[in-house]
Amino acid sequence: MTNLDAGFNPQSFETRLYQQWEGSGAFVPTGDGPAYTILLPPPNVTGTLHMGHAFQHTLMDALVRYHRMRGYRTLWQMGTDHAGIATEMVVSRNLAIEGKGDTRDSLGREKFIEKVWEWKQHSGDTIERQMRRLGASGDWSRSVFTMDPMPSAAITEAFVRLHEQGLVYRGQRLVNWDPVLKTAISDLEVVSEEENGHLWSIRYPLADGASYEHVEVDADGNEILRETRDYVVVATTRPETMLGDTAAMVHPEDPRYLALHGKSVELPLTGRRIPVITDDYVDRAFGTGVVKVTPAHDFNDYAVGQRHSLPLINIFTDDARVVSSRDDIAEKYRGLDRFDTRKLIVADLDAAGLLVEVKPHKLQVPRGDRSGQVIEPYLTDQWFVQMDTLGKRGLELAESGAVKFVPSNWINTYRHWMENLQDWCISRQLWWGHRIPAWFDEAGKVYVGRSEAEVRAAHGLGDAPLRQDPDVLETWFSSAMFPFSTQGWPDPAAMAERGFAQHVPSNVLVTGFDIIFFWVARMVMMTDHFTGQVPFHDVYITGLVRDKNGQKMSKSKGNVLDPIDIIDGISADDLVAKRTFGLMQPKMAEKIEKDTRKEFPNGINPHGADALRFTMAALAGPGRDIKFDLARAEGYKNFCNKLWNATRFALMNVGDATFTGKPQPGTDAERWILSQLDRVSAEAAEHFASYRFDLLAQCLYEFAWNQFCDWFVELAKPALNGDDAAAADSTRHTLLHVLDALLRLLHPLIPFVTEELWQSVAPKLGKSGSLMLQPYPQAGDLDVAAYASADTDIEWLKAMVSAVRRIRSELGVSPAKQVGLLLRGGNAEDATRITRLDAQLRFLCKLERIETLAGEPPAAAPALVGELQLFVPLEGLVDLDAERTRLDKEIARIVAEKEKSETKLAKFGAGVPAAVVEQEQARLADWSAKLVALSTQRARLA
Repeated sequence: MTNLDAGFNPQSFETRLYQQWEGSGAFVPTGDGPAYTILLPPPNVTGTLHMGHAFQHTLMDALVRYHRMRGYRTLWQMGTDHAGIATEMVVSRNLAIEGKGDTRDSLGREKFIEKVWEWKQHSGDTIERQMRRLGASGDWSRSVFTMDPMPSAAITEAFVRLHEQGLVYRGQRLVNWDPVLKTAISDLEVVSEEENGHLWSIRYPLADGASYEHVEVDADGNEILRETRDYVVVATTRPETMLGDTAAMVHPEDPRYLALHGKSVELPLTGRRIPVITDDYVDRAFGTGVVKVTPAHDFNDYAVGQRHSLPLINIFTDDARVVSSRDDIAEKYRGLDRFDTRKLIVADLDAAGLLVEVKPHKLQVPRGDRSGQVIEPYLTDQWFVQMDTLGKRGLELAESGAVKFVPSNWINTYRHWMENLQDWCISRQLWWGHRIPAWFDEAGKVYVGRSEAEVRAAHGLGDAPLRQDPDVLETWFSSAMFPFSTQGWPDPAAMAERGFAQHVPSNVLVTGFDIIFFWVARMVMMTDHFTGQVPFHDVYITGLVRDKNGQKMSKSKGNVLDPIDIIDGISADDLVAKRTFGLMQPKMAEKIEKDTRKEFPNGINPHGADALRFTMAALAGPGRDIKFDLARAEGYKNFCNKLWNATRFALMNVGDATFTGKPQPGTDAERWILSQLDRVSAEAAEHFASYRFDLLAQCLYEFAWNQFCDWFVELAKPALNGDDAAAADSTRHTLLHVLDALLRLLHPLIPFVTEELWQSVAPKLGKSGSLMLQPYPQAGDLDVAAYASADTDIEWLKAMVSAVRRIRSELGVSPAKQVGLLLRGGNAEDATRITRLDAQLRFLCKLERIETLAGEPPAAAPALVGELQLFVPLEGLVDLDAERTRLDKEIARIVAEKEKSETKLAKFGAGVPAAVVEQEQARLADWSAKLVALSTQRARLA
């Protein structure tokens, strides 16, 4: 009667269904409805799908599928980012593995970039394949790679226009510098963690034989030290940078150093004199209150240097070795690595009697997230975007509500960034990326244009030698243009072809809180600046997916879960191998293996994409962190299985019957489930509108599992198995109608299993095609206003059935055994319902009789539904003597617990917290209520 397999096996249909969807063109924007657009945050082309991707992509796909079913002309704009640093590292590593001796530098720029494109052709689409496995229904035919010709032209145009407007300039400033990769990197690529270090205290002698009276006082103002000094003591965590000091600094109101204002000190080991300056930046309570100022090697010092017009002395090369170009730096330091220089300088200071103290000190050490090396603040020539006016406008757009954050509190993070903007360094010292459209003549003068030919023509340079800037633009710059570079800008023909006017702005951006500034804010500023539009109306900010214990997932901790392993399964051995491969700390492998085998002794069973997706949706609350527990995915796999079995039940009970149109319910059970369907459809629309995917998953789960699969399937059985042919027929129609609607409701969250099941259900309702193109259920699809009485009647019936089944379960009565039911009390509505629902009660509760009592019942197990008392006679069901013995023991236990609680309360004094007293009083009330109930039950067995 059904062509569905006996059990739920997602591996048998998920890949097949996805290929059918994509092959049919179902992901392409179609129809005449309003546009609905989501922009995919382009993942790195080097990357693979991780749990954060799986989380965000599930939510985006749910929104896309929902609006597609609502009739919107839906576009999920796909794409990948060229990932400059990451891609160069991958290709360089591959060259090393090949073993031919080729390196990035030996190949040269052009040959190396050819290798990158070769790698992209063969290996660069891994993450897109994995997104398909998750069910992402984006328009892959429009997918944009940021190095494609269309976006590349947009990036060049944006740079040139910004330069023409005076918003892009070239200048020498401090940047985060990775001395291994030899490039500037963004703040987001710097990971600062607390590490053990040292604090060195160094004497800086006063110049010209000067001295002063140094006085120290304690916290109460009592003098604890007074002595004449001809030096100051500077504390530093980086003694090697003293070679670049250009001032010593004190707080202007620090009484210890008032006599030093305007003086100079001799910089140890250099022969240079530097001034003593005053600045409020100094923390008088930290260290000695005297700070060395190294403007070319510290971001804070750079700001001080700008305020005081201090010289900037760069003492390092691009690989963090000491420069050889300064006469004031001793020859023995030149060419040394910065950390070797540190050791030598400390030794020389000690030998000279200038090292006062060395003590352990914890400090935040910035490291590059790619190389793992300590990042150096480095003074170089870079390209910058001036942010003042752009930032002001970007903040206005958010404050006005043109761009709305969800949850709304994230606007505070956005505001903090926008109110503290620094000019944006957009150049990188790489080969892979959008090359900066700037050319230098032999005198070093720079010309910016869309091409070398344009530059020559515009400036009359003829055949004069020109050299293009070797740097590329950072990927955040190209990503900032993604909302419009993907839609054909600035080419009018391409914009018209891709539907620029319909897709800019997009409706919502789904992204993480960590890139609110690095990406979200820059898209707002750039899209507004170049197109006069906001890039998106809503920004839905997600939390960070952590492991079940709340720990961040990381390779070093060995707690990373691969979404594909959850979907398709993985053996314990393969999981251990994956988690221990390529560790930066190989000694952690043993611990990681032990922990992994303890948590996953049999590996990870295949759950299918739907179970993972539903888990992600259910966890998508408004909090900052998401704790992912694989047990939840197992539970939602069971949910999919429940749905599968309910569909098999429906199909088997419908048989060969087919139906069209809306059902005409003939039973209260039908009217009740249709009313519940209307209610859950309204809730689903509300939760989609507010981006509360957790509440959406919760209400759909409740409706599917409890109301449909459990209760309606049960409540339908009396009609399906009864003698009333009309009731059976209408019940079959309603059963199919509600199942069809349920599959449509669930489809955006669990698309695979719902499509597979719907293909079996649809023909019986005269439907065909794909579920993903069916209309999403809406409140009001059926007029359920007249079903209110059925709603309350069925809730009463459910309470009655639950009460009797609970008694049967407690007594251990076989599900097949008939029992009696005695009723006493209740109201007129109860009496009416008992008569009208007699057949359903007998069928669902396995009752041999239903009788009304006037007096006391015989020995029976009781229950209560509203004012109606229920009794199931025990005669013939249980051993009455054994039941009396059991009740006597339980009553004795309850009496003892009640007395304990009374004694404890009697001993409580005035000093006992109110909360403790209230807790004990509640416990006593609970024991008392239980005693009354058990005593009443025992009395019936006397």
